[in-house]
Amino acid sequence: MDFKLTEERQMLQDGLRRFLADSTDHEKIAAATDSDSGLDADLWSGLAEMGLPGAMFTEGQGGFGGHGFDIMVVAEELGRAGLPSPLIDSALLAGTVIAQTRPDEVEEITAGRILGFAHGEPGARYDLSHVATTATKTDAGWQITGSKAVVHFATAADAFIISARVSGDVDDEGGIALFMVPADQVSLRDYPLNGGGRAAELQIDATLPVDALLAEDAFDLIETAQARAIAAQCAEALGLMETIKTLTVEYLQQRKQFGQPIGKFQALQHRMADVLIEIEQARSAVINLCGHLDHADRDLHVSAAKNLIGRTARLVAEESIQMHGGIGMTMEYALGHFAKRLSMVDHRFGDTDFHLERFIRLSMDRAA
Repeated sequence: MDFKLTEERQMLQDGLRRFLADSTDHEKIAAATDSDSGLDADLWSGLAEMGLPGAMFTEGQGGFGGHGFDIMVVAEELGRAGLPSPLIDSALLAGTVIAQTRPDEVEEITAGRILGFAHGEPGARYDLSHVATTATKTDAGWQITGSKAVVHFATAADAFIISARVSGDVDDEGGIALFMVPADQVSLRDYPLNGGGRAAELQIDATLPVDALLAEDAFDLIETAQARAIAAQCAEALGLMETIKTLTVEYLQQRKQFGQPIGKFQALQHRMADVLIEIEQARSAVINLCGHLDHADRDLHVSAAKNLIGRTARLVAEESIQMHGGIGMTMEYALGHFAKRLSMVDHRFGDTDFHLERFIRLSMDRAA
């Protein structure tokens, strides 16, 4: 596996880093979170003009990337800036579905259109097969009834891809279909997220035309979309860790006690060394995951990386705040935003315990 970025990816990384450094900071992110959409619309338009969503699709799909390392480059830079964006939800979750079911509409997503992806439900506990929302075919079309939880950037989306059960038990992998539902056909209760941005609970009770159906027996497609989204989430966490590391090192060099920088104290040097080692291990895990997104044992690498990232994220957040002292707890200081956003990484797409159990189960199935 070649760990070096290609020339095109290096250019994308450099350009994106410069653009985000000039365009956003934690104060602007907080202001966007307090807005109706939870999104800086001008900034998202600028990112779309750079071609950011297009990096999530292959050339054959209408993009210019689409591979694991393209996802990693983009998501890590968004993490370095601490920027909540609809990239994961619109271009990866919804985009993966659209690329397989309505490829002619990929161009709209690469141009910046925001689609919501509504699959998780109350009580699902990260189980992708837990779908209680129902879809019944009638003479008028599809009658969809149910509720969805924690749909990111829902108020900024003009439509949602919603999973619903056509047949089978609530926890059965079969019988799950995907539908395109206009935003005006759902009711929302939105709220700010702890790490920036907004999400909403959705209630659906709508009759949709027959062509609203995107895919039947869509569990494998949902699993593929989430695997790509987890790769992006892990890469974003890596970017957050890199910024937290930089802020902490700078603080240790500037803060003085007993007439010298506290970074000269051996106890703090040892703690910082542990943080650096863990971050490098996390980088290796993300590289490994992005290199195996198209392999048969993809899910094994997904759970291994997500588990390790969750554990490392907790260590980095806790250690950085402790080494900063009281200032690390204040939201006026940038570290507060980055640490809070990093802490929330573990709570999306399955936490450390969920993915440890999944990794063990997949490993046993593989050995059998």
